Amino acid sequence: MINFLDLKNINAQYREELITACTRVIDSGWYINGNELSQFENNFANYCGSKHAIGVANGLDALTLVLRAWKELGKLNDGDEVIVPANTYIASILAISANNLKPVLVEPDINTYNLDPKLIEQKITSKTKVILAVHLYGQLADMPSITRLAKKYNLLVLEDSAQAHGAEIEGKRAGNWGDASGFSFYPGKNLGALGDGGAITTNDDQLAELLNALRNYGSHEKYVNKYKGVNSRLDEIQAACLNIKLKYLDNTIKSRRNIAQVYQTNLQDSCSLILPKVEDITNNLNHVWHLYVIRCKQREKLHQYLSQNNIQTLVHYPIPPHQQYAYSEFNNLRFPLTEKIHNEVLSLPISPFLNEDEAIFVCEKITSFCK
Repeated sequence: MINFLDLKNINAQYREELITACTRVIDSGWYINGNELSQFENNFANYCGSKHAIGVANGLDALTLVLRAWKELGKLNDGDEVIVPANTYIASILAISANNLKPVLVEPDINTYNLDPKLIEQKITSKTKVILAVHLYGQLADMPSITRLAKKYNLLVLEDSAQAHGAEIEGKRAGNWGDASGFSFYPGKNLGALGDGGAITTNDDQLAELLNALRNYGSHEKYVNKYKGVNSRLDEIQAACLNIKLKYLDNTIKSRRNIAQVYQTNLQDSCSLILPKVEDITNNLNHVWHLYVIRCKQREKLHQYLSQNNIQTLVHYPIPPHQQYAYSEFNNLRFPLTEKIHNEVLSLPISPFLNEDEAIFVCEKITSFCK
């Protein structure tokens, strides 16, 4: 069986280092907001090129807390509009709703699945205050264009970098383009913890100071609560494990690019498929291939065929946010490109432990299906 993602083997390669790190934390007697977290925050900020990194419990909290902090700072008010891609994972939109802000769904660029700057500008109103740029599947959105738009209209930019650790454009990495960025360290991410985890990056000192309090019950000082905060902390064991895995992230990305190139080369003549529109994959730094996503009009049949041939594939994502019951107020809206994407996308196996022969086998089976 070719698994979509082999987390057991991925973590096994760091097993001794992870055990040593966890043992160190256990023996320290300090499990929350300690040296391991401080070290990881410093290392991750340096990796992203940002001034600050603030560890939190998960990626959703990272986005939610940034928007909450901007409200505390008077930069946002209830009912303000946040532009967000219509085809994103629902967490991006949940963060907006949780802050009594209004999600404004915008169709993506069909070639990148990320926000289309031209369509963003059409949706800007007097109530628009934030562009939430999602780097879907591991590819950076068009951040040079988005940041120019934000400057033109005096908007805040929040990056959803949950799938894009290490992606870069013009020498600037995900997490260092916007006013702030939210990351997820869910186990399946390119940089994954051994449980849930997240972080916020920013170059704004005032925002970082506020976020440090909001994640900790609204407190900078024990039992003194300045804000109505939450409990959203990245614990010491997860921080210690992430510090280990961060050292190997660039190698992980390189392995993923190599597999993506195998797919791209061997599937290009499969006329019924639409492949990622990315050139020179092994040298293109703006995509870190968290997911390798193809489109097929017979998606369900292809998914079943590959499963019958012991190849596990997944769908990211089967139901767009505007068609979810949770957002029934959007159910009457139509986003043709988004709906087409959600009906056709299929994610192929990709991980540092997928070898070239396995990737070629996947391609052979897909080619066989397409004939």
